[in-house]
Amino acid sequence: EEAAWNNKTAIYLGASAAAETIADIFLCPLEAVRIRSVSDPEFCDGLLDGFGKMLKADGIGGFYAGFLPILAKQVPYTMAKFAVQGTAADAMYASMGKTPSDVSSSTALGISLGSGVIAGVAAAIISHPADTLLSKINKKGAGGDGPMMSRLLNIAKEVGFVNLCTVGLLPRCVMIGTLTAGQFGIFDTVMNALGASKFHFHDPNEKH
Repeated sequence: EEAAWNNKTAIYLGASAAAETIADIFLCPLEAVRIRSVSDPEFCDGLLDGFGKMLKADGIGGFYAGFLPILAKQVPYTMAKFAVQGTAADAMYASMGKTPSDVSSSTALGISLGSGVIAGVAAAIISHPADTLLSKINKKGAGGDGPMMSRLLNIAKEVGFVNLCTVGLLPRCVMIGTLTAGQFGIFDTVMNALGASKFHFHDPNEKH
């Protein structure tokens, strides 16, 4: 328990990074077809049609043209979301001198929502540059020809570092902050309704 407490941030970061990397292997083809269909409405008549056309035109590699930017977006996003939420929730409980088992379900829900907002905003800020790149890399002709890394660098130069980090950031913070708060709130509500308890790290030197 002491080792887990001392390494809780590393555990949050490592577990969330591994889980997100595995998920992105399956997510990337769907995201590639979605972005292509949004940027070119005449490209396909649905998801299945889009898969077939992209496979025929670009091969398997076409589905993973945005794999590096999606990793650069989603892995830091998920790492920040879980690490910041856990840290924020721990700080809120510590400020009250309570543990999760000591508070009412409504108080626990409030902490989940509050820490979720903080985590969502942090995750949005960290992942925003990669999100901007991802939204452009699957557009036809974006970044010119050549290897994916050269295309990404071309797009980054065209957009500019400041714009990568700031354009559209405020609405994304609002959206992701609200969404993340809802995710943690719903998760804790369902857990309580099922009579299950969420895992929490505990300081072994703290009296309960």
